[in-house]
Amino acid sequence: MSFLSLLGVEFKKIRRSKIMLILSVAVIALWLPSIFNANMNFQMQAEGISPEYNFLIQGFLAMSWFIFPASMVVSTVLLNQTERSNKGILKMLALPISTAKLCMAKFVVLLSLAAVQVLMSVAMYYLSAAIVTGTQNYNFILSPLFVIKEAGLLLVSSIPMLTFFWLLSVCIQTPIFSVGIGLASIVPSVLMINTKIWFAYPMAYPFFVVTAEYGRIASNLNTAQVELVPWLPVAVCITVICLLIACSYFGKAERR
Repeated sequence: MSFLSLLGVEFKKIRRSKIMLILSVAVIALWLPSIFNANMNFQMQAEGISPEYNFLIQGFLAMSWFIFPASMVVSTVLLNQTERSNKGILKMLALPISTAKLCMAKFVVLLSLAAVQVLMSVAMYYLSAAIVTGTQNYNFILSPLFVIKEAGLLLVSSIPMLTFFWLLSVCIQTPIFSVGIGLASIVPSVLMINTKIWFAYPMAYPFFVVTAEYGRIASNLNTAQVELVPWLPVAVCITVICLLIACSYFGKAERR
């Protein structure tokens, strides 16, 4: 079976899961407070940022710190549990398919789910911006190029974090422990972005990137900016190591 065929099979499986529903609910819950508290965006002049930019960045800050990582933690566990609940993983492992290939196919599905949630958030942002534009008599709608660029930065910076969450779901068989450790790893992100070794903690990457963008846009706000060295080499190493361990461990517990 080719890798593309394997991907097709994996994508069919998630249609029967509740993952898409969970991602949708999370995105809606993310932007509702922004709609209800839209007037607060006019109180940010001291930071040197206009209301429309603050509206977007505040939404992305909430998403990058908790909503997005938490959704991905749950999604990684559900991806594995979809197979384990009905012994489907044993049927897949019985086929002449490389376990590493199967592991990578599932990880690509996870990346796709991450991209889908980010796109959902962009769509919900524009819906929310249109609503508050009407209620506040002020144009909150930003250029699609700018919004997509910010969303793209968030998504790309989250890849090392996703590999770590995937490693947890592969190596820890008990779902509640996998979810618990994953969610617990999100909380220190706020502390880590204020240290000089933030680049060693992949769960802090999306939040750090959005915070850096906030400092870049707000003229009176000073935040640490992204430096590709040593961040990029460390991020690549974390990604590769997590995927190698996940691929080598995938399916071993079921074959015992």
